[in-house]
Amino acid sequence: MLNKSVAVLPLWAAIVTALASGPVLDAGFPDKDVWPLTFVGIALVLIAARGRSVGGSLLVGFLAGAAFYFTHIQWASLFLGPVPMSALSILEAMFFAAGTLAITLAYRWLPRAFGAGWGSTLGLAFVVAGLWTAREAWASVWPYGGFAWGRVSLSQSQSPLSELFAWLGVSGVSFVMVLVVTLTLAAVEYSWTRYREVPLEQRSQHVSRVLRTAFVPVAILTLLVNVPAWAVVTDGSLRIGAVQGNGKAAYFDERERGDLLAAQLEATKPLYGEDLDLVIWPEGGTDISPLSNSYAASAFDYVTERAGAPLISGDITERDDKVYNSQLLWMPGEGVVDIYDKRHPVPFGEYVPNRDFWSQFAPDLIGLIARDYTVGTSDMVFDVSGTTVGVNICFDIVDDQILTESVEQGARVIIASSNNADFGRTDESAQQLATARIRALELGRSVVNISTVGLSAIIAPDGTTIAEVPWYTPATMLEDVPLSSTITPAVVWGRELEWLVSGIALGALIISAIAGRRKNA
Repeated sequence: MLNKSVAVLPLWAAIVTALASGPVLDAGFPDKDVWPLTFVGIALVLIAARGRSVGGSLLVGFLAGAAFYFTHIQWASLFLGPVPMSALSILEAMFFAAGTLAITLAYRWLPRAFGAGWGSTLGLAFVVAGLWTAREAWASVWPYGGFAWGRVSLSQSQSPLSELFAWLGVSGVSFVMVLVVTLTLAAVEYSWTRYREVPLEQRSQHVSRVLRTAFVPVAILTLLVNVPAWAVVTDGSLRIGAVQGNGKAAYFDERERGDLLAAQLEATKPLYGEDLDLVIWPEGGTDISPLSNSYAASAFDYVTERAGAPLISGDITERDDKVYNSQLLWMPGEGVVDIYDKRHPVPFGEYVPNRDFWSQFAPDLIGLIARDYTVGTSDMVFDVSGTTVGVNICFDIVDDQILTESVEQGARVIIASSNNADFGRTDESAQQLATARIRALELGRSVVNISTVGLSAIIAPDGTTIAEVPWYTPATMLEDVPLSSTITPAVVWGRELEWLVSGIALGALIISAIAGRRKNA
């Protein structure tokens, strides 16, 4: 019987392993995109956590989380400097530490309560994977709306597991990844322990036992990578012209008022005279609002008239003494007919929650964020000449609820609009584009990922790239973008699956704690 409460590593080695796990985990994500390393990074965290005391578990969990997030989101320091990025990384590391402690306790309590054997091992692996999923889900929604970046499944946009997104959703794929790693570690440990117990002259005969032990994780992984793609039926297309203007769109760029609008207007010229159903500009498509400025309104009218199609563009709107990060639907001859206000503005980037409180600690830094965007309450879809189009803005792309709701509201294609200029040529744009590809697979929808400076691309429902344009280049993408009304399993039960595996894991942890105490009483 294996003692799951015994540490695999001494504390010093666990600390080194935890620190190493962060860069290894990050390397599985774009821009490096070596997706198998995500599994290695998960394994390093679990190995470091096994058998630790409460304090030791919190320590290695915090160090693993800090090593990951300081590496994974270093691009955030380009916007407001290292302090906000460090604060966010430390907060996420605290969540990571709490999740690691729960996993350490599961390794300790479940075998005591439910015994050993492969049945119990399977149950333990389920609980560990569920606790990891619960930690990711918690951090994705709290505090201030959460930070959903860095979930392990978001590294799998190009892996053989990518077809699972349509079946299980983002959280479901995170769950099965950790499940496979946990079972693999259990199989390796069991085989190595038994191998060492076998006399030297009999070890060659032990190979068959090792193969039998490895059967469960290998069989599960084989099953997962051979899951068929969900059959997405496309029914028609929308001829879309998406425009990457390459204007000076970063927060601290020196520019004259109207420069962004001018850049988008210039870059849109190749679309005039084409047969179009819709023109798309990104978040930051204009720095003068057509809702309050006659010149900007005439510019929007000019584009729609010359293109002969509606225009969707990002805009900062001021209405009822409130400021919104918005997407406008501008129709030829009508003007604005619909507005989406960002539902999840980024805390400490697009607004400062509890400004008076946080200003006490960093008044100069907080003062740089001069305006607070209001949380939007509108729906996430536009009616474009009878076609329902889903819209989201920048970091909305990692918000499961927003993307799922847009499909539930009838979206047949998704517009993912962003302004990545604050992050330069960092991994942020690559990570965001990979997430857009995952959403295409998960939702069974084409995704038009359009940025001010890149990376911009149009992605089909099967995850293939229809078109893309170079980074930091004025360019257009003109394509017949497939439409779909197919509802994937992930849309139906993806969020419920997250709740289910998280709830079962937390419930099992509590039950095992109570059962273990009764046995020891």
